[in-house]
Amino acid sequence: MKSPGTPWWSSRKRYSSDGLKTPDRSELTDSYISSSSSNGGKSSVDRNPVKVAVRSVAGAITSCFIPPETKSSSNFGDSEPPSVVSDISSSGSSTKPSSRRGIYSSSNNSTQTKEPGSLKFTIAEIYKATRNFSPSLKIGQGGFGTVYKGRLEDGTFVAVKRAKKNVYDKHIGIEFQSEIKMLARVEHMNLVRCHGYLEHEDEKIVVVEYVPNGTLREHLDCLSGNILDLAARLDIAIDVAHAVTYLHMYTDHPIIHRDIKSSNILLTENLRAKVADFGFARLAADSDAGATHVSTQVKGTAGYLDPEYLRTYQLTEKSDVYSFGVLLVELVSGRRPIESKRDLKERITARWAMKLFTDGDAILTLDPMLQRNPATNLAVEKILELALQCLAPTRQGRPSMRRCAEILWSIRKDYRELSASDLQSLSSVSQRSASIREQ
Repeated sequence: MKSPGTPWWSSRKRYSSDGLKTPDRSELTDSYISSSSSNGGKSSVDRNPVKVAVRSVAGAITSCFIPPETKSSSNFGDSEPPSVVSDISSSGSSTKPSSRRGIYSSSNNSTQTKEPGSLKFTIAEIYKATRNFSPSLKIGQGGFGTVYKGRLEDGTFVAVKRAKKNVYDKHIGIEFQSEIKMLARVEHMNLVRCHGYLEHEDEKIVVVEYVPNGTLREHLDCLSGNILDLAARLDIAIDVAHAVTYLHMYTDHPIIHRDIKSSNILLTENLRAKVADFGFARLAADSDAGATHVSTQVKGTAGYLDPEYLRTYQLTEKSDVYSFGVLLVELVSGRRPIESKRDLKERITARWAMKLFTDGDAILTLDPMLQRNPATNLAVEKILELALQCLAPTRQGRPSMRRCAEILWSIRKDYRELSASDLQSLSSVSQRSASIREQ
């Protein structure tokens, strides 16, 4: 498993504000076997009260840290949720996705003339773009290798991921091929865009969109000095939900990201989110052939891993939903999924937050840097309620990513309306006070 570190094409160098040590990234090799058998386990969430459900969630979350037995929007605007749903078909139609994507379609479709990621660069072009891999242009480091900021001949800024030159590390080659294949299949405004790649002798290079404003995790840690308000956090959650919904439902074949986390979410200058890092992504099971899951060894990041996948090695789209539930708790609390320096009861953030939520103390999970008010209190309750569903111990108890997006749209709508009402009330009180003083 890999630690929740900075992605390799982030605009900032990787570092941690608290010095916490987190587990390393899993380098287990993927098997590529589809299975049509289901897990058969029954979720207690469907038939028990909320507090019992939370106890199940807590147990499931804890199990994520037991190693497996093997070796190792542009702004979408303020349109209502129905406008999102109306373009989405759940009938399993074989119609080409581009004809029914709605907001899940690419923002570049009108001008795109090549498949995303189809361009093969030459080594000379890469050297020129990065000034011969100048150390001054280095912007990140990871298990795959080093990332540099580059500039193409047309002036486009890009991030150039250069793999380590280690012929003995087979995992790097596997991860490189996986990322190329997946990035070539996708294009969406909330996904980091692939410009192309290069394989030249011992060089393996991926050229992707440069996103200038760092990662979500860096912003939650306030490394830029600015605090992300709750409105921005809701927008980011919706952006991520749209991106993952697109992967699950609107590509030619469903894709499971397998590494949804705050350090893989890059932010633009206007704080719109783009999901990055497809090194662990893989194709979902072929439902048309009757398959319900993919059997594969575990990959992902500690704290975000689906406990059912960890236990059974059965991967489905609902594994991404679980990770998204952890991300929702992270957005509300500002805490990392694993806080090893805290008291034992608070070390696993999702379990701590769900306990407070079911005890009626949801507001105590709120990031202390955020202001409490009626609109915030209501939004926190609703976000954690959705997180509880996403964190169900088994996949049957979890909503789809499309449903998560719909619920978040509704939460944002209510939050904006209540916030506007609060502002009007404050304005009225201020005017009355001024009138009294004048008298």
